[in-house]
Amino acid sequence: MILYELVCSAEHRFEAWFRDSAAFDKQRKARIVSCPLCGDAKVRKAIMAPALTRSKQRGEGVTPASPQPTEDSGADRQHLLAEVVAQLREHVEKNCDYVGDSFPEEARRIHYGEVEARGIYGEASEAEAQDLKEEGVAVGRLPFMPKRNS
Repeated sequence: MILYELVCSAEHRFEAWFRDSAAFDKQRKARIVSCPLCGDAKVRKAIMAPALTRSKQRGEGVTPASPQPTEDSGADRQHLLAEVVAQLREHVEKNCDYVGDSFPEEARRIHYGEVEARGIYGEASEAEAQDLKEEGVAVGRLPFMPKRNS
């Protein structure tokens, strides 16, 4: 397993675990890896300094560290991420208005001052979100599944 620090095109930094470098390359090419803050799939590896340790024996110099992540470390990270996403969702649902599929239109109405400014959330396709960004409408992707009526 390898941990990479990644950066999206909006310069958001985040970390992700991969089986190996080839797995990262394959997932990135398939646009599976995306920024948890904005949903951008244009990600790249950030420049990272290698972890180095000094050998205990004199004269052996500096040797690369061999981090051994436990199986729990990935599970713990996933659990923490799930908790943060749940808290984010709770905050958004408590403080913003759900507008469903009308999100692009309502976001534009707020942006252009046609209605009172307020926090909203809903669904938008990748193309709709990109169009909003190109118009200068401040939008972001949330890292959770769309709300479903049940």
